Amino acid sequence: MEMFKFNPLLKSILWGGEKIVPFKHLTSDQQQVGESWEISGVKDNESVVSDGEYKGWTLNKLVDTLKDKLVGKENYARFGNEFPLLVKFIDAREQLSIQVHPTDEQAQAQGLGRGKTEMWYVMESDADASLRSGLKQQITPEQYKEMVENDTITEALSEYPVKEGDVFFLPAGRIHSIGAGCFLAEIQETSDVTYRIYDFKRQDAEGNYRQLHTKEAAECIDYTVYPDYRTQYVARQNEPVELVSCPYFTTSVYDLTETMTLDYSDLDSFVIFVGLKGEGEITDAEGNTISFRAGESVLLPATATTVKVSGTVKFLESYV
Repeated sequence: MEMFKFNPLLKSILWGGEKIVPFKHLTSDQQQVGESWEISGVKDNESVVSDGEYKGWTLNKLVDTLKDKLVGKENYARFGNEFPLLVKFIDAREQLSIQVHPTDEQAQAQGLGRGKTEMWYVMESDADASLRSGLKQQITPEQYKEMVENDTITEALSEYPVKEGDVFFLPAGRIHSIGAGCFLAEIQETSDVTYRIYDFKRQDAEGNYRQLHTKEAAECIDYTVYPDYRTQYVARQNEPVELVSCPYFTTSVYDLTETMTLDYSDLDSFVIFVGLKGEGEITDAEGNTISFRAGESVLLPATATTVKVSGTVKFLESYV
């Protein structure tokens, strides 16, 4: 079965920047592109196959047709015709809101489908870029509400200056915010449920404040304090380096300077490659070859037993 690329869904957002369009080698006059949804099965925001036999098909139509051959037997039994991961590039010219996401159980109790566990891989960001992840001090739900009301909630959050290669895992319930100047790849559950806690009194072009979800967020926040929210790992070339392993996805980073064959014969899942730097080619066991470079994402079907990756290329590998 062929490997798949998709047309990106570019999202203009009031905090969006100008990094995504050139990074993805696109010709577009679209401004303030804050997000590029690379691979998405979210209703009304489904990715569309860009070429090949299934050109023009939506991702969920692919799943509905190819079923376990695309996503794997256990994944199809678990998720049905909805693709389970959402992959994005995010460019924050301005500070994003402070927010939190519910667990699956909390989201379903509100009739919202799935919650959202996610991860960030920081790409080449501005020199002064930073982000917030997790609580740095113990607070109660009552103190949380008071801090939101008196504009001091940021004082309770851990803030990190970031550089290329930094990784943050954000399980549902972890309060967080992407800061100005951050450019990153995000891998998450297929969900668009966000509870906005604080938006820095920001107004849109019509002078309106964005909706906040202070009460809903209070019920979802994990108030546990940890000493460090950054994922620690040792970067290596020409071998996989696992970054995150959780019930929703496993993600590794590869930094290849030589050809490598990846064996997925024991994996009952699709695999996604997210290009970070460089370029190369992917060749499967059937001889199908697809080009691959920074800014592109490729979906390998569950039937892909082995693939050979050639070139000088750095990428994330994710599967369920």
